[in-house]
Amino acid sequence: VVYRDGCIKAVGLADVIRNQFSGATFERTIDCSGKCVLPGLVDAHTHPVWAGDRVHEFAMKLAGASYMEIHQAGGGIHFTVEHTRKATEEELFSTFKHRLERMRRAGSTLVECKSGYGLNLETELKMLRVIERAKQSMDIGISSTYCGAHSVPKGKTATEATDDIINNHLPKLKELKLSGEIHVNNIDVFCEKGVFDLESTRRILQAGKGIGLQINFHGDELHPMKSAELGAELGARAISHLEEVSDEGITAMARAKCAAVLLPTTAYMLRLKQPQARKMLEEGVIVALGSDFNPNAYCFSMPMVMHLACVNMKMSMNEALAAATINAAYALGKSDTHGSIETGKQGDLVIINSSRWEHLIYQFGGHEALIDYVIVKGKVVYQNDRFGTMSSY
Repeated sequence: VVYRDGCIKAVGLADVIRNQFSGATFERTIDCSGKCVLPGLVDAHTHPVWAGDRVHEFAMKLAGASYMEIHQAGGGIHFTVEHTRKATEEELFSTFKHRLERMRRAGSTLVECKSGYGLNLETELKMLRVIERAKQSMDIGISSTYCGAHSVPKGKTATEATDDIINNHLPKLKELKLSGEIHVNNIDVFCEKGVFDLESTRRILQAGKGIGLQINFHGDELHPMKSAELGAELGARAISHLEEVSDEGITAMARAKCAAVLLPTTAYMLRLKQPQARKMLEEGVIVALGSDFNPNAYCFSMPMVMHLACVNMKMSMNEALAAATINAAYALGKSDTHGSIETGKQGDLVIINSSRWEHLIYQFGGHEALIDYVIVKGKVVYQNDRFGTMSSY
């Protein structure tokens, strides 16, 4: 039962609920006989605001070009930055809205959304305004992340870019937060060899934390950088990627209760070694999942991410579901309100037309026919037009 304020009023056996609410009237009742009701999925890492896709680079990757080789040849992030800077705010909002709708149809009800394809203050703010607009106008939860340190802008050194972010970008974000124009939740840095080194990363993250942002950054993806150790030391809420994390980093994250946001699409697309999900889980790290939706990993579907996590990272289906719901909510600092079906939490739900929830992971790419309803704050935001016409078996 979801109350009109969008929060879950009661959870329990059907007969108990019917007796408890025998005198109540409901705006809508959904018959879920033979179906499964799951928490809305949480996508803990996306880059969904940009112009200029990189479909042409996919062929280069297939031919063996590495991420950094494409990056150094003027492709990768810099290609998207060029197009994003030229795009109008309206153009960016239109494509962003469409992408969020696709994520929602695949069961995501809370999504972390990053800036990071501006690399200058003007375009970063343009992206953050687009994210803010979607927060206010769309029925989907959004956790917004400032990721101005996604790459070093052309013509600048990493130190110069770091100084610009600390002296210009972050003070402006603080000003806009105080005026109520933009509310950013997290600070992100791409801590990587040839991008932002450990010291630059430390400086930016500390400055972001100083204006009240949660630390949630990219680390240890292509090279071991000791990002996990740094994140644990700074009290980071979460660190993403971690394909090259050290044993000491895993131990430090477990001790600090810093979530590991693993991105199976990235390792799959770039043919990287898989993150050590099993070792992290065994050592007590809070493991979350994200789609890493971006021009390099074009995936909207958390059910497909869970499937890849199970097959390629050796997670169980229970572990993958927890990683895509309650643990992903924890990585965004929202596990008190999102990520599970509990009284008092937000009424974000996914209803699938199978009596076994495992079908959401088992069916690779089958969510279009499997998901009947997506509900955000008790409101049906997606209903499958083909509802009732297909069996999940």
